Amino acid sequence: MSAVIEAKQLTSVRAGRTLFSQLSLQLHAGEILHVEGPNGAGKSTLLRIIAGLLDPQAGRVSLFGQDQWDDPEQWQRQLLFIGHKAAVKAELTALENLHYQALLDGADQVDAWQLLETVGLLGLEDVPAQQLSAGQQRRIALARLWYGQATLWILDEPFTALDSHGIALLHERFSQHLEQGGVIILTSHQPLTWTGERLKKIRIDYQDEGLLYEYR
Repeated sequence: MSAVIEAKQLTSVRAGRTLFSQLSLQLHAGEILHVEGPNGAGKSTLLRIIAGLLDPQAGRVSLFGQDQWDDPEQWQRQLLFIGHKAAVKAELTALENLHYQALLDGADQVDAWQLLETVGLLGLEDVPAQQLSAGQQRRIALARLWYGQATLWILDEPFTALDSHGIALLHERFSQHLEQGGVIILTSHQPLTWTGERLKKIRIDYQDEGLLYEYR
């Protein structure tokens, strides 16, 4: 079975420091990769390189066997990236944020009211985002996971600020995506519920004796 996403020999250097070198990974349909490591180790950098938002010093990334830069438009259609910040407009209401977010994603047929109910924000539709809690703002950002058609999800700390119900809701959505053949790459300080062959892990660390990373 061919890989959905594959990275080969990635190297990243920031401020003269090597974050990781010759890092390789491969994920197939229905697999989730948990990127672990201390703050500043390079986890977010790795995610942004795979998403095409940063260039590595060396190495390449391919999706369904196609190089990252062969067809950027196709690449972006197959990929959904959500960073560690909520990325919502503070002055817009919850409903307005969901509506314009869907339009920017080219999903103009999305029912924003249904999305509000799905992510637990019904009743807060007229509240400006700046008056919502950090967890509620995070739910607005994560609503993209319920209408996006991308195969590959790249998520930087998606559980940040969520309560136990929000975490459970997100785990349920992850399971649905994996069952449909999707692939997820994420960073998280939260424990994940998957075990066995479906869950892959990579740990990036930097110690006095040199660079370490482990992929399993």
